[in-house]
Amino acid sequence: MREAPIGVFDSGVGGLSVLAEIQRLLPDETLMYVADCGNIPYGEKTPEFIRQRCSVMARFFQRQGAKALVLACNTATVAGVADLRRDYPQWPIVGMEPAVKPAAAATRSGVVGVLATTGTLQSAKFAALLDRFATDVRVITQPCPGLVELIENGDLHSPALRLLLERYVRPLLAEGADTIILGCTHYPFLKSLLREMIPDDISLIDTGAAVARQLQRLLAERELLADGPARAAQFWTSANTEHFANILPTLWNTTGVVRSFEG
Repeated sequence: MREAPIGVFDSGVGGLSVLAEIQRLLPDETLMYVADCGNIPYGEKTPEFIRQRCSVMARFFQRQGAKALVLACNTATVAGVADLRRDYPQWPIVGMEPAVKPAAAATRSGVVGVLATTGTLQSAKFAALLDRFATDVRVITQPCPGLVELIENGDLHSPALRLLLERYVRPLLAEGADTIILGCTHYPFLKSLLREMIPDDISLIDTGAAVARQLQRLLAERELLADGPARAAQFWTSANTEHFANILPTLWNTTGVVRSFEG
């Protein structure tokens, strides 16, 4: 069971940023990744639809013999992680949430900006995070329609992407935010571009590394940490496999075989 793989999924390629953090911290673990690109963006879908997709992913990874499940998607976590933990109590299950707590602790100006999908920002879970951890700071939220779709096409640098990102970041800076939460797993791929348009003393915070640490802790508790060596990561997508394979070297820094996900 220790050498069984870990299942990771997202609405698209954004979760590869989380997958990289898991591989960095847990190099002996074998990883499987499903990109539900055929249904992206989750942020514009109903909670009922997202819960159904989460259930589909869980059943797939169960068939693949996974020993743990990671929801590398803020929107999927909001909608579906509670149901999955109820339905699969035997699994360590790790979800994502915007890093409100560390951002509130890091800010010096008392103003925190959040870049996220509409679905995440409108969720009750996000509101609860604000109530719990952000009572002493001002939080400026910015929905970012269009960013996910550009990143899904492997676009990390185009003038169109830069203009869109500047439009979303400018209001946060104008309000005095000195800490910006990257509230979608796609957005860490834009860190280098963001660094070109914000002052050096502004902090960018995402939760990929924290997810990897939580996964490590849960696996250790259940004595499920692998001894290695890890097998090559496996990839599936519910959209065009050739497209995913073409952008994989850009986002994962290596090539890989991409299979069609029929779930």
